[in-house]
Amino acid sequence: MQTVEFILYVKDQQRSCDFYAAVLQQEPELHVPGMTEFRLSNTCKLGLMPENGIARIITPAMPHPAQGNGIPRCELYLLTSDAEEALTKCLNAGASLISAVQARDWGHKVGYCSDPDGHILAWAEE
Repeated sequence: MQTVEFILYVKDQQRSCDFYAAVLQQEPELHVPGMTEFRLSNTCKLGLMPENGIARIITPAMPHPAQGNGIPRCELYLLTSDAEEALTKCLNAGASLISAVQARDWGHKVGYCSDPDGHILAWAEE
């Protein structure tokens, strides 16, 4: 079985670690300078990597990740049994509200917020 890891580039690794620890209600599996990892399931991890660290690898071929701050390019779509509760946890941890939980035309009830770096989090329930 393979593990998939989604990595978010963040401005402040510790701030993002604290935010996701509160939101996910778990401590990271790995938290060292340059990388934090949270296990979302047996086969999926969420990674947090400082922008300046990844910039040393990807620039100048790609723009510095900080140039994209505030421009949503993807979202973490997280299924939960209680979207209202999950969205409230995010807001209490410092997220910004984008859209309250409501029925969407694809059949889920979903609320949207952004983390401290502007990454979009969608909390959905069927």
